[in-house]
Amino acid sequence: MAVYTEVPEDALAAFLEGYDIGRPIACHGIAEGVENSNFLLKTTEATFILTLYERRVNPEELPWFLGLMQYLAARGLSCPLPVADRQGRTLRALCGRPAAITTFLPGRGAAAVDVDMCAQVGTAMARLHLLGEGFVTERPNSMGPQAWTGLLDACRARGDELRPGLARDIGATLARVLPAWPGTDNNPTLPRGQIHADLFPDNVFFRDGALSGIIDFYFACTDWYAYDLAITINAWCFDAAHRFVPARAAAMIAAYRHVRPLEEAEDAALTTLATGAAIRFTLTRLYDWINTPPDALVTRKNPLDYLARMEFFAAHLGKEFPA
Repeated sequence: MAVYTEVPEDALAAFLEGYDIGRPIACHGIAEGVENSNFLLKTTEATFILTLYERRVNPEELPWFLGLMQYLAARGLSCPLPVADRQGRTLRALCGRPAAITTFLPGRGAAAVDVDMCAQVGTAMARLHLLGEGFVTERPNSMGPQAWTGLLDACRARGDELRPGLARDIGATLARVLPAWPGTDNNPTLPRGQIHADLFPDNVFFRDGALSGIIDFYFACTDWYAYDLAITINAWCFDAAHRFVPARAAAMIAAYRHVRPLEEAEDAALTTLATGAAIRFTLTRLYDWINTPPDALVTRKNPLDYLARMEFFAAHLGKEFPA
């Protein structure tokens, strides 16, 4: 989440006239993440999230994201529900940007990750995968392996400003991962469906120690289920010093298996998928580090955090997953 586009009070009031959610009381920007402009919107009726879509989000894909959220919420997943206006539209325009309002989920992101949280996340992720099976419209993963070489090329000129040899090191690992990726050459395909693809601690809410909801579906796509697991292991199973914590990964995987058993090919591919996930987030964070406007109300994330993960998993390529 971030704020790139400010919303004047008069524009917001006019926008909300199309909804049955009350009059605006307050609207404050949320300075987290890097993708869209997000606001905590309080009205006389309730609290909501207002999102103005920017940057990487393709406006033509927004109905898919909102539709997936509606589908999952209707089947019992605790996630934001897009709010329709009086004409039944969940997607409109505000300040020259596509915009949507979603319900507000109580809870907070995980400030300090523990093994129990990782297990709860594994359970919730497996439920998401199973609940999404009936949502048959597909969205290709725009941040999948086919995008990584182009991202690396876009970062080469300035990547070494962050660390000497950074682009070279990413490229060397990428050259090992791409030929081993599931579904390429003679590598087996894996079970696939709708995945979250961005299930970071700030996208999972907890209340009193219990998982209360999942937010931010704007990287969701149709891809290998095990890749979603690999992304989430990267996000949850390293400590503050970027050291792998096997107990967290083991708890997450075991909880996931309890809901949706993994196939043998998924187990065999997990190290490759985890290395690829680390490459993906190293590259996108590096791209944002280079290209984020200096005046944006946004918290940039350090690409080197994920470089450490990439180096850890790359050392285990061709071996069993280290958990």
